[in-house]
Amino acid sequence: MNTNKYHVERPLSKDSVNKKICGVCAGLARHFELPRFGVRAAVVIVGFMMPLATIVAYFVAALLMPSRY
Repeated sequence: MNTNKYHVERPLSKDSVNKKICGVCAGLARHFELPRFGVRAAVVIVGFMMPLATIVAYFVAALLMPSRY
C-alpha cells in the first residue's frame, strides 16, 4: 500500500533542453502538461499588461527553480 499520496510524478523544474531564455516556461509547460508555445504566449501577453511584475516573477522563478538536468 502506497502511504505517500502526495508524491509528484513530474517535479517542477526548469527544462534546459527546450529552453529559450532560462527554461522556466518550458519547465512549467512540462509540469502542467501544456504546450510550450501556449505558456510562452501567455507570458508575453501578461508581460504587455504587467511588464515589471512579469519580468521580476520570471527571473525569481529562474533563480529558485532547480534545473531538470
